[in-house]
Amino acid sequence: MSTGTARPIRHAPDDVDQRLLNALQAGIPLSRRPFAEIGEAVGLDEAEVLRRMQVLKDAAIIRQVSAIFDTRALGYESTLVAASYPDDRLFDAAAVVNGHPGVSHNYRRTHHFNMWFTLAVEPDARMSLEDTLDVLARETGATSMRILPTLMLYKINVQLDMTGEKGTTARAAPVPPPRRGDGAPPSAEDRAAILVLQEDLPLVPEPFDAWAAESGWNVDDLLAKADELRERTLMRRFAAVLNHRRAGFGANGMAVWKVPADHVDDFGSRMATFTSVSHCYRRPTYDDWPYNLFTMVHARSKDACEETIAALADEAGLGADDYAVLYSTLEFKKVRLRYYSPEYRAWEDIAMAGQPLPTG
Repeated sequence: MSTGTARPIRHAPDDVDQRLLNALQAGIPLSRRPFAEIGEAVGLDEAEVLRRMQVLKDAAIIRQVSAIFDTRALGYESTLVAASYPDDRLFDAAAVVNGHPGVSHNYRRTHHFNMWFTLAVEPDARMSLEDTLDVLARETGATSMRILPTLMLYKINVQLDMTGEKGTTARAAPVPPPRRGDGAPPSAEDRAAILVLQEDLPLVPEPFDAWAAESGWNVDDLLAKADELRERTLMRRFAAVLNHRRAGFGANGMAVWKVPADHVDDFGSRMATFTSVSHCYRRPTYDDWPYNLFTMVHARSKDACEETIAALADEAGLGADDYAVLYSTLEFKKVRLRYYSPEYRAWEDIAMAGQPLPTG
């Protein structure tokens, strides 16, 4: 299970914190003094931005400030997985699943598929996604395990509205589905930069200078490479990632929809315009899983979550029998995926040797 090394402090974000958190989620400037620029945008000096950010990190409201990469654009295979376990096996199974370094998110949800996790394997992996999941299913005693890869991405943009000014049914202008890389695999120089940029940005006035000094990069070259990775959409953005529950967003609802195949792209594009929807995907169906459109909704309460989902149903003209809402009731694991880590090969060595799998 994921636990912090230090107990978080108690802190209720005030209005200034909320505005700051919205700005930090939107994106950190790729510049020598990024926190000064953030401060200028929200009416704070650099020192006050850093002081408030440190408090928000100590309170575990900010999880991490780092680059957010597109896993598939980097050449990794990745998928969402739905698994079913007897209640008395669930926690032990989660510990084994969490032991794989490519599992970044793992939740218990309200469904007979009661464990939902994301899995990624490296571009040069010796075991495919399917091979890896066969091992995990066998070793954890899964009753059922379904691979649900992204067939079409309509939206991925986790930005919690801390101020509450937008409302639960607010919408933005339609945008094309996000581009996922430029088709070119990361070079050795790209990989070297990614190893730096995936870390947690230090809270100092010139954080990229600190990174450059530690890693041997010239700071201007590192910032130029970061901007290049963003332009190529290998990096989605450089931003703060929040702990939803610590930030006050206690309702995490995955609304899944049965949509006619010839309407799914239209419906997905329209649902993606709702600002409370952070993720919107088309995924495959199975005999025991008829839902082909997925939307993630984060809200401060279950009622607020249901309000957004009702608006989504109205937008698509779908009835109660056409969708289900699976709520997260426990976070088994949530971390940023670490790229180019030797832990992937070490896990494969253990699995291929038939040894007991590590736990996490």
